[in-house]
Amino acid sequence: MKIFLMILLAVASVILIASVLLQSGNSAGLSGSIAGGAEQLFGKKKSKGYEALLEKITTISAVLFIVISIVIVAVFE
Repeated sequence: MKIFLMILLAVASVILIASVLLQSGNSAGLSGSIAGGAEQLFGKKKSKGYEALLEKITTISAVLFIVISIVIVAVFE
């Protein structure tokens, strides 16, 4: 059981790393974070297609990573 969870944790971490690295950066430097940060945060711009899929994959793999890590520590340590 522990080996299975460790393999699942490794797979989740690789997927998490890949999905974060494949996402495009949206920052426009320091001026963009000061002037246009609120527009990006509260704007109605919805991401579609490739970026939405990557965002969902990132969220799911991050949750899996945290849950599996907690289970491994709680059960086997």
